[in-house]
Amino acid sequence: MPCTTILVGKRASYDGSTIVARNEDSPGGQFEAKRFVAREAPQAGSVYKSVLSHLEIPLPEGGMRYTAMPNADLREGLWEAAGFNERNVGMSATETLTSNERVLAADPLVEYRAARGTEGDKDFEPERLGGIGEEDMVTLVLPYATSARDGVERLGELLERYGTYEMNGIAFSDADEIWWLETVGGHHWIARRVPDDCYVTMPNQLGIDDFDLNDAFGEKREYLCSADLREWMDAHHLDLTLGMGAGHFNPRDAFGSHSDADHVYNTPRAWDMQRFLNPHAGPWETAAPGADFGPESDCIPWCREPERKVTVEDVKYVLSLHYQGTPYDPYGSGPASTRGLYRPIGINRNCQLAVLQLRPHVDEKRAALQWVSLGSNAFNALVPFYANVSATPAYLADTTTRVTTDSFYWANRLVAALADGAYAACLPHVERYQERLTSRCAALVLACDAQDGDLEACNQAIADECRRETDDLLDKVLFEASMRMGNGFSRSDN
Repeated sequence: MPCTTILVGKRASYDGSTIVARNEDSPGGQFEAKRFVAREAPQAGSVYKSVLSHLEIPLPEGGMRYTAMPNADLREGLWEAAGFNERNVGMSATETLTSNERVLAADPLVEYRAARGTEGDKDFEPERLGGIGEEDMVTLVLPYATSARDGVERLGELLERYGTYEMNGIAFSDADEIWWLETVGGHHWIARRVPDDCYVTMPNQLGIDDFDLNDAFGEKREYLCSADLREWMDAHHLDLTLGMGAGHFNPRDAFGSHSDADHVYNTPRAWDMQRFLNPHAGPWETAAPGADFGPESDCIPWCREPERKVTVEDVKYVLSLHYQGTPYDPYGSGPASTRGLYRPIGINRNCQLAVLQLRPHVDEKRAALQWVSLGSNAFNALVPFYANVSATPAYLADTTTRVTTDSFYWANRLVAALADGAYAACLPHVERYQERLTSRCAALVLACDAQDGDLEACNQAIADECRRETDDLLDKVLFEASMRMGNGFSRSDN
């Protein structure tokens, strides 16, 4: 699925937290309803069955309770997206990535193929199982990961054994580290530890731009990879790097893409995020000589030190961006030729945003906060929930495919669809809602921390606040949109 990710190391964040955040976006022409749930530990010996790949994988012992953001419609599987397990290990999966023909020829994707022909005939071809993908990864890995590094290693083993049918990026976090894993072809993978003093931006492109093979095959301090990566790369002449030093290469050049489509759909999103977090690194507005990076640059770095420490509010803002203050803003007043030229981060088909924050200044049972936004990020608010719980509030957990204001997801979808058509009139209501709801819910968490309160009771209080404020916002934007209907007329019968 198209998504956007930001990762914030503990020395780059405002309070020493590790922060992993990703928009999950529905594919073009679709809108995927999402739920926020708590899962019991999977039963050892049970078998996981993938809907898309028809693959069956036995589940091991040692599973843990975890939170997740599954689909409401299960026709294509769970797609659990993001959460924490009870050991305070976070996982976000996945960021769909680009690749190139050389990689896909050297290690083809493991795609499902239905049986062809009639069984018993000479030309019959039996069903071919697919590998694992976004549908499966959280369910197969998060309940068993004992640390961020352990999550990388477990997923790596599954990729090498079963393969994958798509190129993906996956984030893992614990209180000390964030790791980012990128799949490469059908069975290969690389992973890099996010530097503690940096943030990472990922916009649907293979992102890692420096990799140390010597460390990956030696001490494994900052880099990990599939067991035969070096030999496979040599055999297929995949390393295109010049002059990076012994053992280093650029995976973005080797395994990724620099297509015309990337320059419209992907790289501008990294540009917009880094433009906000490092405003003085520019000028950002052009790729001309003397500028740093323009929106179509292939040189925007994977990780960067921010100019100031990054807050959760910053994370929400960058994952809601639609090129405000530039000629590319679809809601702006720029020339028609540039408005909407680039794909926004805050897009109509955002279905959920999960911000996974591990706080170092509270006890372990309270450390994991899963901040949640549902629907289009330009019009919703980010709210925190404790993750170390056995159940989540019905307002978020009981989403169905039926449109209803009893659901936080659907209420947010209605707000966005109405407010979009009356943007200028609705924007003040939306901005007040975002500030008020986020601050009130964060205050509930602080009070619960201070009073050693019940986590599930606090989550319910937050959900109740979400419902009150969102219903009120819906009332306001419905009025504004109704007043601007095309069949309005000024004369009144009263």
